[in-house]
Amino acid sequence: MKKFKPGAIAPAALSAIIGAGDAHELLDVRTPPEYASVHVPGARLAPLDHLDVAAILARHRAGSPIFVLCQAGMRARQAIEQFERAGCSDCVLVEGGTQAWIDAGLPVHRGARGPLPLLRQVQIVAGSLSAAGAILALTVNPWFAILPLLVGCGLLIAGITGACGMALLLARMPWNRGQNRTSDCCAQE
Repeated sequence: MKKFKPGAIAPAALSAIIGAGDAHELLDVRTPPEYASVHVPGARLAPLDHLDVAAILARHRAGSPIFVLCQAGMRARQAIEQFERAGCSDCVLVEGGTQAWIDAGLPVHRGARGPLPLLRQVQIVAGSLSAAGAILALTVNPWFAILPLLVGCGLLIAGITGACGMALLLARMPWNRGQNRTSDCCAQE
């Protein structure tokens, strides 16, 4: 097994490790519906909003890398921060997440089409609220301009901090919650 320093790995390099049969742990911290629609072969589902770091570390072999990915990288970074706070420095970010894996033409498991990816949901909701607020401000009352202002400020804060309140809220919506929300959903393929 090749030694890894904490940091990041490109999807192609991780694919080579998986293809070589090297022991690895690969966690996908997206929502169950995102995982069900498409995921990297061998990735184990561990949704960020239900991430049980202690349980994962209880079966983890110290010094062995834990590769972490999400859709594009933001949630994976948050998961890695949780592992680091628990004293684990073995986590490796999969650069660009599942989307970069797909873009690299690497194999994936595809399931039933589920809800739209969380990022697209945020874009739709933010765009709809901003457009509705602007139209209402122009046609009904100028005070409705506060709505696009608040949405814009929320997006600015999300960009600066890397934590999007709207995404966290949308992740908890019923359509983004799979039937398997317990540790049963985290079984390795």
